[in-house]
Formats: sequence, C-alpha cells, structure tokens
Amino acid sequence: MRLKVWDLPTRLFHWLLFLAVTAALLTGLQGGNWMVWHGRIGLLILGLLVFRLVWGVLGSTYARFAQFVPTPGRLLDYVQGRWRGVGHNPLGALSVLALLAVLLWQSVSGLFANDDIAFNGPLYPLVSRATSDWLTSWHRQALWPIVGLVTLHILAILFYAVLRGKNLVRPMLTGWTEADDPGMRSARGGKLWALLLAVILAGFAVWLADGGLLTPAAPPPPQSLPAW
Repeated sequence: MRLKVWDLPTRLFHWLLFLAVTAALLTGLQGGNWMVWHGRIGLLILGLLVFRLVWGVLGSTYARFAQFVPTPGRLLDYVQGRWRGVGHNPLGALSVLALLAVLLWQSVSGLFANDDIAFNGPLYPLVSRATSDWLTSWHRQALWPIVGLVTLHILAILFYAVLRGKNLVRPMLTGWTEADDPGMRSARGGKLWALLLAVILAGFAVWLADGGLLTPAAPPPPQSLPAW
C-alpha cells in the first residue's frame, strides 16, 4: 500500500539542513575569511531549526513530534519487533531528536562565540569575553557529537537498505512510501497558514539572532588631518 508520509516542507527542511550543516562544518574547519560565511550558514541553520520546531507542532501527520517522539512503550515494542508504523521508528526518532538538540545548541552558542582573531558572533556584545570564550570552547567541542550523529544516521540508512531491503532515502525525496499495515493512513494536515506561520517565526528568529534588537555600533570618530 502506497502512503504519503513526508510533506514537501519537511523534505525541503531535511535536505537544506543537510547541505547547511555540511557547509558549516567545511567553513568552520577552514577558518580565516570563511568564518563570515560560517556565521551566515549558522543563522540559516537556526532558522531551519526554528521552522522545524513549529512544523513539528503544526505540520502534517508524520512530521509532528507527537507522532514519532518515542515513549518507553514504543521503544519496547520496536526492540521486541512489535512496532508497526511509517516515518521515524522509535530508535530513529531518538537520533533525530538528539541531532536537532545538538544543532540547536551549536547554532545558539555560535551567536556569542569568537575566533580570537577578527570574527565575533552577532550577539557577542551581550556577554563578557570570558563567557564568549567558554561558549566558543563548547561550540568547537560539539563538532564531534554532530559528526557522530550524522554518521549514525547514514549508517542506519545503509543498514536498512542492505540488510532489510528498505530504501529510506526515496521517501524523503518523493514523499511516498510503501506500508504493509492496512490501518496506516497518508499524512494529513500541514495547512498553508501553518507553513506561513512557521516561515515567519523562523525569519523573526534569524533577525533576532543576527542582532536585530541591538543598537548599532557608533562609527569611529573622524581622524584629524595633520596641519602640514
């Protein structure tokens, strides 16, 4: 039975986040002049995450957190082979939630970070240098959990493809999947007004994160020319 499982906004979020995280890792490791782009990509990631948080409440059936957030009962059913469903399975949902949480921390901490040279996060003026250095240290350390969770995600996709003959990438491209349970239904919900609200709130969050409420720095005083 063919079911619609992933709506278009969820699929766009997934692939844009993949590209943005990849670009953030590359620009961050490169450093130097690439830090300007690293900061811009960080703001994009924050906007995507805020969108996903809103869409996880107002989106279509299988995009909603209430649908896939694992409970102890769901995890036990999955481990014992009794779980039936489409979308994220309970173990997959745990890794998804962990990745979203780490990326949210990473994008927020980066707003206050510095590179000890010329780049400061847009909200750097709101904290002390000591706090910024502390957040910068944790921001750098969070690289490894992100790489680990992304690697785990890719390995899980390969596991299902090779050992269980289930393609998890195609549904995230097309939105459709095959289900054996006749009781399953295609995704519903995710109205246009909900999409517009999620986009507006994401844009507002990016504006705030980019220092939208901060007073612009005063321009440096003009230098006086020598008398001769």
